[in-house]
Amino acid sequence: MARKSRTYIWQFVIGLGFISGLWTAIGINPQEIILNILGNVTDSVYSDPAIHFLFLIVPTILLILSIIGAYKKGKVLGLISVIVAYFAGLFILLSTITALFLLVIAIIIGYLATNRRLTKKLTGS
Repeated sequence: MARKSRTYIWQFVIGLGFISGLWTAIGINPQEIILNILGNVTDSVYSDPAIHFLFLIVPTILLILSIIGAYKKGKVLGLISVIVAYFAGLFILLSTITALFLLVIAIIIGYLATNRRLTKKLTGS
């Protein structure tokens, strides 16, 4: 597997897609918990509404930047792989077999998204 494909699959398909879906299925958001703790500590030291607002908007900014990064590296096919991986994470508690099948499909799509030459051969363009 090429280095670019491996990085994309680990960072976006598994990291952004599957793990995010898994956390959603479990019902917790570790990023929100960490930012709440940091926000409370910062608020106790330096009580400024602008800092509090920053801690409220940071998760949205990080999500947008992650989606933009996934699109830049994998285009539309890459975003589809991230969405399929997210659903795999959501289904992990309901049906492990279905979730693993979706994850494998997402990894294959992610590999195809970053391997431009192979995609051109398969699509004929």
